[in-house]
Amino acid sequence: MNNIEIHIINPETIKEAEKMMVCSARLTQCGHKIHNMQDFINLYEKDYTEETVRNMVSLPHPTIQKFGVINIVIVGASRRFLSQITRHQNEVKFMSASLQYSDYSGVSDFVVPYEVLKQGEAAEKRYLETCKKAMQEYSFFIEQGVDNDSAGYMAPQSLRNVLIISATPYQWKHMIAQRTCRRNTTETRFVMLRIWEQLYNVNPFIFEKAGPPCLYNSCPEGKMSCGTKILAINNTPIECINADFSLL
Repeated sequence: MNNIEIHIINPETIKEAEKMMVCSARLTQCGHKIHNMQDFINLYEKDYTEETVRNMVSLPHPTIQKFGVINIVIVGASRRFLSQITRHQNEVKFMSASLQYSDYSGVSDFVVPYEVLKQGEAAEKRYLETCKKAMQEYSFFIEQGVDNDSAGYMAPQSLRNVLIISATPYQWKHMIAQRTCRRNTTETRFVMLRIWEQLYNVNPFIFEKAGPPCLYNSCPEGKMSCGTKILAINNTPIECINADFSLL
């Protein structure tokens, strides 16, 4: 799981989304004061404090957190991660590198699961040999004239990918809360914790409590809970990463 890189393409949108969140919440209370466009612009430009943002985020009205779209690119995560994260479809859009159009002959690379990394170099070597053997067959069939799309059925789920995810702040928080839980695969958890870390660093007020539910309350999974609360004193993403991914 080394060499997975994450980048927020449009971080300026996060501040704009914050501003729209405060403005839209105030609009519900101040409609009687707006008689023309300039009145609305004045409301939009009105100053606010960090405490105001925290209060708005805690309100049970998710619509005010949906006026903005944050685009994040993930380079190097596996196609296994792709298959899991794309289960989220509500107000989320994805664009991925394609096995149909891309030819990975001779250029493939693979994600090594954290559990394999913990087994040591011998286990990692055997794992990678298995992945490379699959892609050798992939290359052979392409050389025989089989199209990339059909040969792609032989590509292992560990094949590294490039993925763009576009979502509102509210949906990012929902995905992070869902996918940083220990009931997910370790790679999915690691990637989403890294995304949370970057969003948190840009705006800790919106994404302050975006982590797994067990950080703040009891686990909502009931009997399906993993049974092991994540230990993070200050409930920050970097603490969660250090707690479970010390090898990385």
